[in-house]
Amino acid sequence: MVALDAIDRNILRLLRLDARMSNAKLAAEIGLSPSACLRRIKIMEKSGVIRGYTVLVDT
Repeated sequence: MVALDAIDRNILRLLRLDARMSNAKLAAEIGLSPSACLRRIKIMEKSGVIRGYTVLVDT
């Protein structure tokens, strides 16, 4: 398990609100460069912190 810092928790909070948010917008909201933001997301995906993305459908 990866130790999550405040930036990682902030990324997760924003992705929970809008998982389709672009990396550029997410990085700007957090105050990181897009490459640093994407690197953190990839680490959380590979370590299992982020297990996937879901679409909720109203039929």
